Amino acid sequence: MRRGRPAARNEVKALVLDVLGKSEVPITAASIQHTLSKESKQKFSWNTIQKYLDELVKTNKISAINLPHSKLENKPGLTVYTLKKE
Repeated sequence: MRRGRPAARNEVKALVLDVLGKSEVPITAASIQHTLSKESKQKFSWNTIQKYLDELVKTNKISAINLPHSKLENKPGLTVYTLKKE
């Protein structure tokens, strides 16, 4: 049996999946960060949320959707995230 405090990584990943589960539309990392900071009364960095989103994409729990740039052609735009459809 492991001792001590559980890793914050598992808590934050669970919170991110919960926020994505509540959302009906794909949302950005900044929106997830804002929602988590407001709901949990903790400050989360955008970089931290982005790191955990990248890990969740690699494990195929969520999917990343790259949108085209709104003003410049052939440029990447926003990346939005949603739960993986099974």
